[in-house]
Amino acid sequence: MLDPQQVLKKYFGYDSFRPGQREIIEKVFKGENVLAVMPTGGGKSLCYQIPALMIPGTTVVISPLISLMKDQVDSLKEYGIPAAALNSSTPQEDVNPILRACYEGRIKLLYVTPERMEMDYFRYQLNFLEVNLVAIDEAHCISQWGHDFRPAYRQLKAGISALHTHPNVLALTATATKAVREDIGQQLDIPETNFVITSFERKNLHFKLVNSPKNTRAYIVNYLQKHQGEAGIIYANTRKKVEGLTEFLQKQGFSVEGYHAGMSNEARAAVQDDFLYDRIPLIVATNAFGMGIDKSNVRFVLHANSAKNLEAYYQEAGRAGRDGLESEAVMLYHASDMRQFRWFIDNSEADEAYRQVQYQKLQTITDYANTDECLQQFIVRYFGQDCPPCGKCSNCLSKGDLVDVTDESKQIIGMVYDLDGRYGKKLVAQAVTGSKVKKLEEIGAEDCDHYGRLKGHKQTDVSNLIDYLVSKGYLTLAGDRYPVVHVTNRGWDVLDGKAFVKRRQEAAIQVATQEADNQDLFEALRQKRRALAQQKNVPPFVIFSDRSLRDMARLKPQTAEEFLACSGVGEAKLANYGQTMMAVIKNYA
Repeated sequence: MLDPQQVLKKYFGYDSFRPGQREIIEKVFKGENVLAVMPTGGGKSLCYQIPALMIPGTTVVISPLISLMKDQVDSLKEYGIPAAALNSSTPQEDVNPILRACYEGRIKLLYVTPERMEMDYFRYQLNFLEVNLVAIDEAHCISQWGHDFRPAYRQLKAGISALHTHPNVLALTATATKAVREDIGQQLDIPETNFVITSFERKNLHFKLVNSPKNTRAYIVNYLQKHQGEAGIIYANTRKKVEGLTEFLQKQGFSVEGYHAGMSNEARAAVQDDFLYDRIPLIVATNAFGMGIDKSNVRFVLHANSAKNLEAYYQEAGRAGRDGLESEAVMLYHASDMRQFRWFIDNSEADEAYRQVQYQKLQTITDYANTDECLQQFIVRYFGQDCPPCGKCSNCLSKGDLVDVTDESKQIIGMVYDLDGRYGKKLVAQAVTGSKVKKLEEIGAEDCDHYGRLKGHKQTDVSNLIDYLVSKGYLTLAGDRYPVVHVTNRGWDVLDGKAFVKRRQEAAIQVATQEADNQDLFEALRQKRRALAQQKNVPPFVIFSDRSLRDMARLKPQTAEEFLACSGVGEAKLANYGQTMMAVIKNYA
């Protein structure tokens, strides 16, 4: 019998495990319940796919989206691994044959939705199978504190407990704070000693933050022109903005489609397929798009609006560079987005405890937009870990000068003092810029010493500076629903002339670029991959990842042994495509 290392090489074409994978697999073999927290692209799927090939019976994988199941089943079949999915799109006449194939050992991995696991009859059917492992993907959906709470996930424990084989559970997620991890552990009887948490660091991702761009659409056009031919996702926070930005970019000559929940199922499926199959390189979408996308060659994710929390942002940004190649994640921060998100929280029917958590998450996004430290480091610390500065994010690469903003800061801090810490950011910005709104007259702001001291400055610029002063500890916000601004001891030092405030001025940032070596051969291999994918009616990345193609272009294999040395090439892919791809390489040479 093969050991896990041999299975890894034989089927998946990798020489070594990534951090955490071996530890997780060993715990699964011992029959223990495990929570695996690994970054997007960190190899979570292998943690249940390898045990599934080695233990008797069927492994049930609970996955949230039909499209994600399809891609994973197609990928496994390409690796020579028998797998199937049961969901609402499965024809009824196919259900029993699939279950019989599981019963006879001809299918090792069965993908199902959490909603199907709620069905009593389906649990009855599963009890005819030898189910020894249940893997729960996107496990943060179990937690009410998670950024993507889904009620059916809360019922999974009951469904799994109803199985006579009493399978052990492997829960997997890419983004889980300490509170979410504890909630998952409690829901699924996973002891904290079996939490395997690898680094949240994504070393191949270049993070970039643009605070309050003067012209968002002009920035996006300029960015896309620099990334011609690359696959990318552009997130916008409303359907209307998706439609408007899509139409604008199409008029600028870009091959792009929009995607949001207001479209018909057929229209959404068509756009998603066009993107997956490399027929269009760009997609503009709300956050309704993405969880079900296993596309490994997305080179950039650009948020045209601010994200509403860091968990969602990190997961969405993490859809870039799943193949391990250098990729970018860019957020265009707008304070107006924060006001809109806050309004949604204010008017939600959630309880006060949940609301307070969401307010705190919004503040974290504002802090992220105003930090001077490494962006990757900021994110990793949010999840309770640490890492060295990445050396490749916009803050690490910034050549912008430090500008003295002490005088403007003094006027703002003085205005907060004049108002006795009783009002929020918007009113402080209005007062210090000399606004004539009626509310200021009612509270006597016009009689304050610092009223109008920054007359001539834009209120948006002043609001951004207030956010910066909060993030640096010169000011603080009190209260969640209607936060008011207070002066801290550090702020008093500025007001007294004992401290100075400097802020980095944004400068041009160098853009991550792909290696130019062997680019022509890479393009030839990519065209062949696309032709093979069309023949099989699967997305191109299911045939080979961009990383595999880069390896082929670099190593130029001409024998079976050399071809197996390319990343992600196992025995099934050698048998199916080795001769074809090596012929392309030989012709190029």
